[in-house]
Amino acid sequence: GDLVRKLKADGAPELDIKKAVAELKTRKKILEDKELSFVSESQTFDRTRMEDLLKRRFFFDQSFAIYGGITGQYDFGPMGCAFKANLLNAWRSFFVLEEQMLEVDCSVLTPEPVLKASGHVDRFADLMVKDTKSGECFRLDHLIKAQLEKLCADKKTDQATKDECADIVIKLDGMTKDEMAAVLKKYNMKSPTTGNDLTEPIEFNLMFGTQIGPTGLIKGFLRPETAQGIFVNFKRLLEFNSDKLPFAAAQIGNAFRNEISPRSGLIRVREFTMAEIEHFCDPSDKSHPKFVDVKDDKLMLYSACNQMDGKSAQLVSIGEAVATGLVANETL
Repeated sequence: GDLVRKLKADGAPELDIKKAVAELKTRKKILEDKELSFVSESQTFDRTRMEDLLKRRFFFDQSFAIYGGITGQYDFGPMGCAFKANLLNAWRSFFVLEEQMLEVDCSVLTPEPVLKASGHVDRFADLMVKDTKSGECFRLDHLIKAQLEKLCADKKTDQATKDECADIVIKLDGMTKDEMAAVLKKYNMKSPTTGNDLTEPIEFNLMFGTQIGPTGLIKGFLRPETAQGIFVNFKRLLEFNSDKLPFAAAQIGNAFRNEISPRSGLIRVREFTMAEIEHFCDPSDKSHPKFVDVKDDKLMLYSACNQMDGKSAQLVSIGEAVATGLVANETL
Protein backbone atom coordinates (compact mmCIF):
# COMPACT_ATOMS: atom_id res chain seq x y z
CA GLY A 1 0.00 0.00 0.00
CA ASP A 2 2.83 2.40 0.83
CA LEU A 3 4.53 1.57 -2.47
CA VAL A 4 1.34 2.33 -4.47
CA ARG A 5 0.91 5.67 -2.69
CA LYS A 6 4.58 6.52 -3.30
CA LEU A 7 4.34 5.68 -7.01
CA LYS A 8 1.26 7.90 -7.35
CA ALA A 9 2.90 10.74 -5.44
CA ASP A 10 6.05 10.52 -7.60
CA GLY A 11 4.02 10.53 -10.82
CA ALA A 12 5.24 7.07 -11.87
CA PRO A 13 4.08 5.57 -15.20
CA GLU A 14 0.54 4.19 -15.11
CA LEU A 15 1.78 0.69 -16.03
CA ASP A 16 4.03 0.59 -12.95
CA ILE A 17 1.15 1.68 -10.74
CA LYS A 18 -1.15 -1.01 -12.20
CA LYS A 19 1.51 -3.67 -11.61
CA ALA A 20 1.91 -2.53 -8.00
CA VAL A 21 -1.88 -2.58 -7.45
CA ALA A 22 -2.12 -6.09 -8.93
CA GLU A 23 0.68 -7.27 -6.64
CA LEU A 24 -1.05 -5.66 -3.65
CA LYS A 25 -4.32 -7.46 -4.44
CA THR A 26 -2.48 -10.78 -4.80
CA ARG A 27 -0.78 -10.34 -1.44
CA LYS A 28 -4.06 -9.36 0.23
CA LYS A 29 -5.67 -12.53 -1.14
CA ILE A 30 -2.82 -14.67 0.20
CA LEU A 31 -3.12 -12.97 3.59
CA GLU A 32 -6.91 -13.50 3.69
CA ASP A 33 -6.48 -17.19 2.84
CA LYS A 34 -3.85 -17.53 5.57
CA GLU A 35 -6.15 -15.87 8.11
CA LEU A 36 -9.00 -18.18 7.12
CA SER A 37 -6.75 -21.20 7.62
CA PHE A 38 -6.42 -20.27 11.30
CA VAL A 39 -10.19 -20.24 11.84
CA SER A 40 -11.47 -23.07 14.03
CA GLU A 41 -13.17 -25.89 12.15
CA SER A 42 -15.99 -25.76 14.67
CA GLN A 43 -16.99 -22.31 13.40
CA THR A 44 -20.31 -22.73 11.62
CA PHE A 45 -20.42 -19.50 9.60
CA ASP A 46 -17.74 -17.57 7.75
CA ARG A 47 -19.03 -14.45 6.09
CA THR A 48 -15.95 -13.91 3.91
CA ARG A 49 -16.22 -17.38 2.40
CA MET A 50 -19.96 -17.01 1.91
CA GLU A 51 -19.59 -13.71 0.04
CA ASP A 52 -16.76 -15.16 -2.05
CA LEU A 53 -19.00 -18.11 -2.99
CA LEU A 54 -21.94 -15.84 -3.88
CA LYS A 55 -19.69 -13.71 -6.10
CA ARG A 56 -18.15 -16.74 -7.84
CA ARG A 57 -21.62 -18.08 -8.62
CA PHE A 58 -22.73 -14.58 -9.65
CA PHE A 59 -25.50 -14.10 -7.15
CA PHE A 60 -24.05 -10.58 -7.05
CA ASP A 61 -20.82 -8.77 -7.87
CA GLN A 62 -19.39 -5.27 -7.89
CA SER A 63 -20.93 -2.96 -10.48
CA PHE A 64 -18.72 -1.83 -13.38
CA ALA A 65 -15.90 -4.09 -12.16
CA ILE A 66 -14.12 -4.10 -15.55
CA TYR A 67 -13.72 -0.32 -15.18
CA GLY A 68 -12.42 -0.54 -11.65
CA GLY A 69 -15.82 -0.53 -9.92
CA ILE A 70 -17.25 1.84 -7.34
CA THR A 71 -17.68 0.91 -3.70
CA GLY A 72 -21.26 0.59 -2.51
CA GLN A 73 -22.72 -0.49 -5.87
CA TYR A 74 -23.54 -4.08 -6.85
CA ASP A 75 -25.15 -5.98 -9.73
CA PHE A 76 -27.33 -9.05 -9.19
CA GLY A 77 -26.78 -12.04 -11.44
CA PRO A 78 -29.42 -14.60 -12.55
CA MET A 79 -29.54 -16.43 -9.20
CA GLY A 80 -29.45 -13.16 -7.26
CA CYS A 81 -32.36 -11.77 -9.29
CA ALA A 82 -34.40 -14.92 -8.69
CA PHE A 83 -33.66 -14.82 -4.95
CA LYS A 84 -34.53 -11.12 -4.73
CA ALA A 85 -37.78 -11.62 -6.68
CA ASN A 86 -38.82 -14.48 -4.38
CA LEU A 87 -38.04 -12.39 -1.31
CA LEU A 88 -40.08 -9.41 -2.53
CA ASN A 89 -42.96 -11.67 -3.58
CA ALA A 90 -43.01 -13.23 -0.11
CA TRP A 91 -43.00 -9.74 1.46
CA ARG A 92 -45.82 -8.57 -0.81
CA SER A 93 -47.85 -11.68 -0.07
CA PHE A 94 -47.34 -11.49 3.71
CA PHE A 95 -47.97 -7.76 4.12
CA VAL A 96 -49.74 -6.21 1.12
CA LEU A 97 -52.08 -9.03 0.13
CA GLU A 98 -52.70 -10.57 3.56
CA GLU A 99 -53.38 -7.20 5.22
CA GLN A 100 -55.14 -5.69 2.17
CA MET A 101 -52.74 -2.76 1.94
CA LEU A 102 -52.80 -0.23 -0.89
CA GLU A 103 -49.68 -0.51 -3.06
CA VAL A 104 -48.21 2.37 -5.06
CA ASP A 105 -45.21 2.79 -7.35
CA CYS A 106 -43.94 6.38 -7.36
CA SER A 107 -41.24 8.35 -9.14
CA VAL A 108 -37.62 8.01 -8.01
CA LEU A 109 -36.76 11.58 -9.07
CA THR A 110 -38.09 13.91 -6.37
CA PRO A 111 -38.38 17.75 -6.54
CA GLU A 112 -36.57 19.67 -3.81
CA PRO A 113 -39.70 21.18 -2.15
CA VAL A 114 -40.95 17.67 -1.26
CA LEU A 115 -37.74 16.73 0.55
CA LYS A 116 -37.46 20.22 2.03
CA ALA A 117 -40.87 19.72 3.63
CA SER A 118 -39.88 16.30 4.99
CA GLY A 119 -36.68 17.69 6.53
CA HIS A 120 -34.29 15.68 4.37
CA VAL A 121 -32.68 18.72 2.72
CA ASP A 122 -31.69 20.19 6.08
CA ARG A 123 -31.17 17.16 8.31
CA PHE A 124 -30.55 13.98 6.27
CA ALA A 125 -26.82 13.97 6.95
CA ASP A 126 -23.97 11.99 8.52
CA LEU A 127 -20.91 13.46 10.20
CA MET A 128 -17.58 12.98 8.47
CA VAL A 129 -13.97 14.10 8.76
CA LYS A 130 -11.34 14.56 6.05
CA ASP A 131 -7.64 13.82 5.87
CA THR A 132 -6.12 17.33 5.78
CA LYS A 133 -3.55 16.35 3.15
CA SER A 134 -5.03 13.60 0.97
CA GLY A 135 -8.67 14.71 1.26
CA GLU A 136 -9.82 11.15 2.01
CA CYS A 137 -13.16 11.12 3.84
CA PHE A 138 -14.19 9.01 6.82
CA ARG A 139 -17.57 8.64 8.46
CA LEU A 140 -16.99 9.97 11.97
CA ASP A 141 -18.88 7.39 14.05
CA HIS A 142 -17.22 4.50 12.18
CA LEU A 143 -13.78 6.08 12.61
CA ILE A 144 -14.24 6.66 16.34
CA LYS A 145 -15.57 3.13 16.91
CA ALA A 146 -12.71 1.49 14.98
CA GLN A 147 -10.01 3.53 16.73
CA LEU A 148 -11.44 3.02 20.23
CA GLU A 149 -11.80 -0.72 19.64
CA LYS A 150 -8.16 -0.80 18.50
CA LEU A 151 -7.16 1.08 21.66
CA CYS A 152 -9.09 -1.40 23.83
CA ALA A 153 -7.33 -4.32 22.15
CA ASP A 154 -3.91 -2.84 22.96
CA LYS A 155 -2.38 -4.68 25.95
CA LYS A 156 -0.73 -1.44 27.11
CA THR A 157 -4.10 0.28 27.64
CA ASP A 158 -5.13 0.44 31.30
CA GLN A 159 -8.51 -0.92 32.44
CA ALA A 160 -10.00 2.50 33.24
CA THR A 161 -9.34 3.68 29.67
CA LYS A 162 -10.78 0.45 28.25
CA ASP A 163 -13.96 0.92 30.29
CA GLU A 164 -14.26 4.53 29.14
CA CYS A 165 -13.78 3.55 25.50
CA ALA A 166 -16.38 0.78 25.77
CA ASP A 167 -18.86 3.27 27.28
CA ILE A 168 -18.26 5.74 24.43
CA VAL A 169 -18.80 3.02 21.78
CA ILE A 170 -22.13 2.07 23.39
CA LYS A 171 -23.34 5.70 23.48
CA LEU A 172 -21.89 6.67 20.09
CA ASP A 173 -25.15 6.54 18.12
CA GLY A 174 -26.75 9.10 20.43
CA MET A 175 -23.84 11.56 20.50
CA THR A 176 -24.05 15.08 19.11
CA LYS A 177 -21.58 16.67 16.70
CA ASP A 178 -19.81 18.49 19.54
CA GLU A 179 -19.57 15.36 21.70
CA MET A 180 -18.00 13.38 18.85
CA ALA A 181 -15.59 16.24 18.14
CA ALA A 182 -14.54 16.16 21.82
CA VAL A 183 -13.83 12.41 21.60
CA LEU A 184 -11.84 12.95 18.40
CA LYS A 185 -9.73 15.61 20.11
CA LYS A 186 -9.32 13.78 23.44
CA TYR A 187 -7.87 10.65 21.86
CA ASN A 188 -5.90 12.62 19.25
CA MET A 189 -7.30 10.54 16.39
CA LYS A 190 -5.54 10.59 13.03
CA SER A 191 -6.31 9.31 9.55
CA PRO A 192 -6.24 5.49 9.73
CA THR A 193 -4.65 5.21 6.28
CA THR A 194 -1.98 7.94 6.35
CA GLY A 195 -1.65 9.08 9.97
CA ASN A 196 -2.34 12.68 8.91
CA ASP A 197 -4.41 15.16 10.91
CA LEU A 198 -8.18 15.24 10.44
CA THR A 199 -10.52 18.19 9.94
CA GLU A 200 -13.28 19.18 12.34
CA PRO A 201 -16.50 17.16 11.88
CA ILE A 202 -18.51 18.17 8.82
CA GLU A 203 -22.19 17.42 8.10
CA PHE A 204 -22.53 15.63 4.77
CA ASN A 205 -25.99 15.36 3.19
CA LEU A 206 -26.53 11.82 1.96
CA MET A 207 -28.87 12.61 -0.95
CA PHE A 208 -27.84 12.54 -4.60
CA GLY A 209 -28.73 15.93 -6.08
CA THR A 210 -29.55 16.59 -9.73
CA GLN A 211 -31.24 19.10 -12.04
CA ILE A 212 -34.63 18.41 -13.62
CA GLY A 213 -35.10 19.67 -17.18
CA PRO A 214 -32.72 21.39 -19.61
CA THR A 215 -32.73 24.81 -17.89
CA GLY A 216 -31.26 23.49 -14.65
CA LEU A 217 -33.62 25.71 -12.69
CA ILE A 218 -35.58 22.88 -11.06
CA LYS A 219 -33.52 21.17 -8.39
CA GLY A 220 -34.26 17.56 -7.51
CA PHE A 221 -32.87 14.52 -5.73
CA LEU A 222 -32.88 10.77 -6.16
CA ARG A 223 -35.19 9.69 -3.35
CA PRO A 224 -33.41 8.53 -0.17
CA GLU A 225 -36.46 6.47 0.85
CA THR A 226 -39.82 5.48 -0.61
CA ALA A 227 -42.07 7.08 2.02
CA GLN A 228 -42.48 10.48 0.32
CA GLY A 229 -44.35 9.01 -2.64
CA ILE A 230 -46.86 7.49 -0.22
CA PHE A 231 -47.31 10.69 1.81
CA VAL A 232 -47.87 13.01 -1.15
CA ASN A 233 -50.54 10.63 -2.48
CA PHE A 234 -52.38 10.36 0.85
CA LYS A 235 -55.46 12.22 -0.38
CA ARG A 236 -55.83 10.00 -3.45
CA LEU A 237 -55.31 6.87 -1.36
CA LEU A 238 -57.92 8.00 1.18
CA GLU A 239 -60.41 8.58 -1.64
CA PHE A 240 -59.58 5.16 -3.08
CA ASN A 241 -60.29 3.65 0.36
CA SER A 242 -63.77 5.28 0.37
CA ASP A 243 -62.57 7.96 2.83
CA LYS A 244 -62.18 5.33 5.56
CA LEU A 245 -59.46 5.14 8.22
CA PRO A 246 -57.37 3.27 9.20
CA PHE A 247 -55.55 1.96 6.13
CA ALA A 248 -51.98 1.12 5.17
CA ALA A 249 -50.04 1.89 2.01
CA ALA A 250 -46.94 0.09 0.77
CA GLN A 251 -44.27 0.66 -1.85
CA ILE A 252 -41.37 -1.40 -3.17
CA GLY A 253 -38.68 0.44 -5.09
CA ASN A 254 -35.10 1.67 -5.28
CA ALA A 255 -33.68 4.35 -3.00
CA PHE A 256 -30.31 6.11 -3.09
CA ARG A 257 -27.96 7.32 -0.36
CA ASN A 258 -24.53 8.79 -0.99
CA GLU A 259 -22.87 6.87 1.83
CA ILE A 260 -19.56 8.29 3.07
CA SER A 261 -17.96 4.87 3.57
CA PRO A 262 -19.98 1.97 2.11
CA ARG A 263 -19.04 -1.32 3.76
CA SER A 264 -20.21 -4.78 4.83
CA GLY A 265 -21.07 -6.01 1.33
CA LEU A 266 -24.77 -5.58 0.60
CA ILE A 267 -25.57 -4.19 4.07
CA ARG A 268 -24.44 -0.59 3.46
CA VAL A 269 -24.68 0.43 -0.20
CA ARG A 270 -25.50 3.54 -2.23
CA GLU A 271 -28.41 2.09 -4.21
CA PHE A 272 -30.80 -0.45 -2.72
CA THR A 273 -34.36 -1.76 -2.85
CA MET A 274 -36.71 -0.72 -0.05
CA ALA A 275 -40.02 -2.31 0.90
CA GLU A 276 -41.83 0.24 3.04
CA ILE A 277 -45.23 0.52 4.75
CA GLU A 278 -47.02 3.58 6.14
CA HIS A 279 -50.08 3.21 8.37
CA PHE A 280 -52.69 6.00 8.49
CA CYS A 281 -55.20 6.22 11.32
CA ASP A 282 -57.61 8.67 12.95
CA PRO A 283 -55.55 10.95 15.28
CA SER A 284 -58.26 10.60 17.94
CA ASP A 285 -58.44 6.78 17.70
CA LYS A 286 -55.19 4.89 17.07
CA SER A 287 -56.48 1.48 18.10
CA HIS A 288 -56.09 -1.48 15.75
CA PRO A 289 -58.57 -4.36 15.32
CA LYS A 290 -55.79 -6.98 15.24
CA PHE A 291 -53.85 -5.69 18.25
CA VAL A 292 -55.36 -8.31 20.55
CA ASP A 293 -53.77 -11.05 18.42
CA VAL A 294 -50.21 -9.78 19.04
CA LYS A 295 -50.30 -7.99 22.41
CA ASP A 296 -48.73 -10.94 24.27
CA ASP A 297 -45.94 -11.44 21.74
CA LYS A 298 -42.51 -10.34 22.98
CA LEU A 299 -40.00 -8.24 21.07
CA MET A 300 -36.43 -7.20 21.77
CA LEU A 301 -36.75 -3.40 21.98
CA TYR A 302 -33.96 -0.86 22.40
CA SER A 303 -35.48 2.32 23.80
CA ALA A 304 -33.95 5.77 23.24
CA CYS A 305 -33.39 6.09 27.01
CA ASN A 306 -31.48 2.81 27.17
CA GLN A 307 -29.37 3.84 24.20
CA MET A 308 -28.46 7.17 25.78
CA ASP A 309 -27.68 5.50 29.14
CA GLY A 310 -25.57 2.79 27.53
CA LYS A 311 -27.92 0.01 28.68
CA SER A 312 -28.80 -3.08 26.66
CA ALA A 313 -32.02 -3.87 24.78
CA GLN A 314 -34.90 -5.48 26.70
CA LEU A 315 -37.40 -8.23 25.90
CA VAL A 316 -40.84 -6.63 26.28
CA SER A 317 -44.36 -7.75 25.36
CA ILE A 318 -46.07 -5.60 22.74
CA GLY A 319 -48.95 -4.89 25.12
CA GLU A 320 -46.57 -3.66 27.83
CA ALA A 321 -44.64 -1.55 25.31
CA VAL A 322 -47.85 0.25 24.26
CA ALA A 323 -49.07 0.63 27.86
CA THR A 324 -45.79 2.27 28.98
CA GLY A 325 -45.51 4.48 25.89
CA LEU A 326 -42.38 2.75 24.58
CA VAL A 327 -44.47 2.14 21.45
CA ALA A 328 -46.80 5.10 20.90
CA ASN A 329 -50.02 3.30 19.95
CA GLU A 330 -51.63 0.04 18.85
CA THR A 331 -51.37 0.76 15.13
CA LEU A 332 -47.59 1.19 15.37
